[in-house]
Amino acid sequence: SGDATNGNGEKSDKEKLDDDEGNGGGDTPEEVERKFEPASHADVDLVDMLERDILQKNPNIHWDDIADLHEAKRLLEEAVVLPMWMPDYFKGIRRPWKGVLMVGPPGTGKTMLAKAVATECGTTFFNVSSSTLTSKYRGESEKLVRLLFEMARFYAPSTIFIDEIDSLCSRRGSESEHEASRRVKSELLVQMDGVSNDEATKIVMVLAATNFPWDIDEALRRRLEKRIYIPLPNSEGREALLKINLREVKVDESVDMRDIADRLDGYSGADITNVCRDASMMSMRRKIAGLRPEQIRQLAKEELDLPVSKQDFKEAIAKCNKSVSKDDLAKYQQWMKEFGSS
Repeated sequence: SGDATNGNGEKSDKEKLDDDEGNGGGDTPEEVERKFEPASHADVDLVDMLERDILQKNPNIHWDDIADLHEAKRLLEEAVVLPMWMPDYFKGIRRPWKGVLMVGPPGTGKTMLAKAVATECGTTFFNVSSSTLTSKYRGESEKLVRLLFEMARFYAPSTIFIDEIDSLCSRRGSESEHEASRRVKSELLVQMDGVSNDEATKIVMVLAATNFPWDIDEALRRRLEKRIYIPLPNSEGREALLKINLREVKVDESVDMRDIADRLDGYSGADITNVCRDASMMSMRRKIAGLRPEQIRQLAKEELDLPVSKQDFKEAIAKCNKSVSKDDLAKYQQWMKEFGSS
């Protein structure tokens, strides 16, 4: 590549630094990827554990794979993408959002939005669950939380996604709370908003999702500055979901997507996916009814792969009920009215 080298054929420190700055530290094939080295040698095993559990490469889900939810997408872009494109603008009072909490009933696409953030935004994506941060040794869980944030700052800009955050950071001071989990919560709160010197320049965003927002600790709620509600899909969203789910299968021309979307009122995104899966298998079920195993094996794929008809959808909808009740929805709306911040 014609770079100047020092006596041993290695690049000088300054050039290594220039390389890192020039191409994001990892575009040229011959360059070694930067690796996080913990300050204390005793933490090396813990860092390896975090690397293995957390650094996910591309999940390959794009904004277009998610129907509707324009407001949530806009907010996530504002929190993650724009600060990378316009770093000079997002300073001082306009600093990027540190925390975003996605609240909503199960199956509405909260985790999927997080995967889209990981794919579209090109940040380092840490996918954390409570099992990642718990350890049988006393005091090691807090250390894992600290190392997680140190790694996130090292690999900045990065996004830490904590799914089901209510399990990790429920309200402090309850009767059943264990002292160890209390320390983990405190460490998480300190790391998210702590007195640290290099924090200002590094963009680390915590993205959290929960179905139980009322169980979350007040101090954590304050640190998750944006709290957005991911609702059940509306009529247009349901129609878009049907089209996304049925991209790979043939659909009969007599099927009216608008009509089916209206019938699926109150269904979550996951419920609609299940209906589509069920409906697309109906023709196969009818075909193999009463056949012996060896006859089933001899069936050609063309015989089974028939277009999905209106009747298939009717049967599938009759079998698959919705998974979210009206009482649950009222609870979410009440919480959002009190604490929402979109």
